[in-house]
Amino acid sequence: MADYNLSRLNFLIVDDNKHMRALVKSILHALGVKSILEAGDGADAFKELRHFPADLIICDWSMSPLDGLDFVRMVRTGTDSPNPFVPIIMLTGHTEMHRVMEARDSGVHEFLAKPISAKGIYSRIRAIIESPRPFIRAGLYFGPDRRRKENPNYNGVERRKADKGEVEGSVSSISDKLKEPSGNEDKAASGGDGGGDGGEAPELSQDEINALLNG
Repeated sequence: MADYNLSRLNFLIVDDNKHMRALVKSILHALGVKSILEAGDGADAFKELRHFPADLIICDWSMSPLDGLDFVRMVRTGTDSPNPFVPIIMLTGHTEMHRVMEARDSGVHEFLAKPISAKGIYSRIRAIIESPRPFIRAGLYFGPDRRRKENPNYNGVERRKADKGEVEGSVSSISDKLKEPSGNEDKAASGGDGGGDGGEAPELSQDEINALLNG
């Protein structure tokens, strides 16, 4: 597994829980990140994006007054969005299938279940670096292509083209800002508020989330 030097990247942490922000920040520092900006909710984060050139956003779902999903939609489709292509990792302790799909359909790149760890965060960052996806506009959706892999056996109509959801562009590759892979190992850490929302829908493990998103 390649180890990337993340010191040149700018990270924006969005969470209304200061303890979670501190945890994510400490993990990023342990992974070599130097430039980190924090925001207490989606509205503040959107304002910060106007002057902070974030290469990657780590955003919590449950926030007030503007939650994670609304923030993602503002970034992706807002007419005054400073950077609609910025990669976004969604953090949450609620991992029911409908929530995972809702996050995907809002335009997030990756979905990470709590409790978080350095390994979990780093694996999501690596996925964004190593598997960049083109951005698609299809109906009301704008964001990274939700199809993460091609089906070689599919011979039907190309729905994206049929719906005129043309490739809009692609996120500027953050790999351009990275140095050669380093030999530093990421350090383990854990935390988060965990838990679900007490509903009847079953929670998914991170492996199940990955399998669901990858089709």
